[in-house]
Amino acid sequence: MAEARTRFAPSPTGPLHLGHAFSALTAFERARAAGGRMLLRIEDIDTARCKPAWEAQIFEDLAWLGIDWPRPVLRQSTRLPAYAAALGRLAAMGLTYPCRCRRADIRAALSAPHAPVLGPDGPVYPGTCRGRPMAEAGPDDAIRLDMRAALARLGPLPAFTDTGPAHAGRHDLRAETLVDTVGDVVLARRDIGTSYHLAVVVDDAFQHITEVVRGEDLFPATPIHVLLQALLGLPSPAYHHHRLIADDTGKRLAKRDDARAIATWRAEGATPADIRRLVGL
Repeated sequence: MAEARTRFAPSPTGPLHLGHAFSALTAFERARAAGGRMLLRIEDIDTARCKPAWEAQIFEDLAWLGIDWPRPVLRQSTRLPAYAAALGRLAAMGLTYPCRCRRADIRAALSAPHAPVLGPDGPVYPGTCRGRPMAEAGPDDAIRLDMRAALARLGPLPAFTDTGPAHAGRHDLRAETLVDTVGDVVLARRDIGTSYHLAVVVDDAFQHITEVVRGEDLFPATPIHVLLQALLGLPSPAYHHHRLIADDTGKRLAKRDDARAIATWRAEGATPADIRRLVGL
């Protein structure tokens, strides 16, 4: 039987806050309860925003919380060839196309007569560049997945299981939902050569993750990931989308909320037990 493995995958673009503490502790304790391990992955492909000082702070905060992880950690910045290989496989299947549209172009195409449908990445792409051959791809192009072609290639669609409080149960992928409310997602941004969706799928398989533990705000992205797993012939882990930690007004915490940063609580004399109490553990 495979070892149980979860992962915590922060980006070093700012301080960890109480929401990160809850997610990391949840992943760590679920792995430990199953006799396995939590892996730490540094999602640093956005090199313009990622800073070594924030990465060092991640290690310090997690250790202070009592969380341990195997060394060395996996950094996405070292994995670009693996992402390129996965993108090449999808391109060889005829499932990708280059897209030259900027955000303003997409907004203009969706401006009338109805409000745009919002998907996991924002307004669902209207397909302006669909049909462009990959031979035309250049440095100013993003690479998108042709969702209809991908669904046609798979035939029967896969399903995934979630054990989180808001989405517990089996979830079948549905073609009409993926076309209408997800659309042709970006697989490679023009500035970094990959995307969150592609990188997370490749890395979860590489690290043999058996359960993905993350916030319920990422639940809408999970069908994209399960679809990519099926297309690439990768194993599909179980999922646990946990509740989000909000501020006093009910708004989800973000990295810009420095007052909620773990380091701030530590500096004010809080203990790891205080943090656990604050996040409801």
